[in-house]
Amino acid sequence: QVQLVESGGGLVQSGGSLRLSCAASGFDLDYYAIGWFRQAPGKEREGVSCISHRDGTTYTADSVKGRFTISRDNAKKTVVLQMNAMVPEDTAVYYCAADSHATVQAMCSMQFAVSEYDFWGQGTQVTVSS
Repeated sequence: QVQLVESGGGLVQSGGSLRLSCAASGFDLDYYAIGWFRQAPGKEREGVSCISHRDGTTYTADSVKGRFTISRDNAKKTVVLQMNAMVPEDTAVYYCAADSHATVQAMCSMQFAVSEYDFWGQGTQVTVSS
């Protein structure tokens, strides 16, 4: 079964940290750019941070720059989003997505429709309390 699986979501207090992981089943993440996206209630899905499979280039949204870091764990075949100094505005369902063609900037800028990305995970809830 081909799928992406997110883990690591939960409840954290403002100023705290969470670590999200994205793992692939049925395909190799090494051949895909991977992005983290989020969607809060009543808002559109937005790109958070993306990482290239070609050269490790990353793209991070201004709203989380300096607080969130994306990285690949090649040994574990996962992509990790480390989230620090979290604020209530970070509350959302977080999704990871994979695409073999898009640049990280195009991917994270949501230049493509959701349906055009190769794979999506089911999402994990992140809640930051004030």
